[in-house]
Amino acid sequence: MDHHLVPLDPDHPGFRDPVYRARRDAIARIARDHRHGDPVPDAPYAAEEHGVWRQIRATLDPLHERLVSADLLRLARTLDLPTDGIPQLALVNERLQAHGFSMEPVAGLVDARIFLMHLGRSTFLSTQYIRHASKPFYTPEPDVVHELVGHAASLMHPGVAATSRRFGRCAAEATDEEVERLTRVYWYTLEFGLVEEDGQLKALGAGLLSSVGELQRSVEDPTVPRQSLDLDEVVERPYDPTTFQPLYDVGPGLDGTLAMLDAWLDAGGWRLPSAGIRRR
Repeated sequence: MDHHLVPLDPDHPGFRDPVYRARRDAIARIARDHRHGDPVPDAPYAAEEHGVWRQIRATLDPLHERLVSADLLRLARTLDLPTDGIPQLALVNERLQAHGFSMEPVAGLVDARIFLMHLGRSTFLSTQYIRHASKPFYTPEPDVVHELVGHAASLMHPGVAATSRRFGRCAAEATDEEVERLTRVYWYTLEFGLVEEDGQLKALGAGLLSSVGELQRSVEDPTVPRQSLDLDEVVERPYDPTTFQPLYDVGPGLDGTLAMLDAWLDAGGWRLPSAGIRRR
């Protein structure tokens, strides 16, 4: 019988690694026992896991310089996460809180409504564990690389922070079906969106920034389908989190994309039509 606090699927890279699983359980307990407002305790990372972080950063950082939105690059330099080991969330919070956001630990994936509603309270729910060392460029679930390399710096951007809070406020009053619509738009923009900057494609979404393969594919592969961002179309499009995206949406720069999102959220584009009339 599996008595682990964190269940893993049999095909998970760390399923048969008892040492990795013990650390996953210890990190999950941090999330379980944490209370809002308290400092986040340090996660017990092993030397091997710090090595995974170094390997990923050594590969991703040069790609970011070439492929990521200029504003996000600037913010990442300001956040200045260490490259020689996994930063603890307490350290990240010391740098984020001056910009109005903080990170709190969760053991793994959380319900979409809960995640979005916390954004409305200027809190980003973050995992702390790192992917298994046997597959440093693959993770079947969001890990600390995704949270910190993908999301953390963007939360320092006033526009991204404000739009994130808007998503949270909308989720607080949405039906379950409307939360799914909000999640789709968040997915195709702040997770996997592209933008056009000075006539060039650049990555915006955190899922792209934290994935070596998908970052290169989404921006540089000429055979990959892309289209101009249309939120009324995106809101109706389901997504598959288990594979590369089959289509990427391109917004009009970071500020232009945020302006589109804000207008759409404020106008209630996420609401389900009722009797042919969209609720306000």
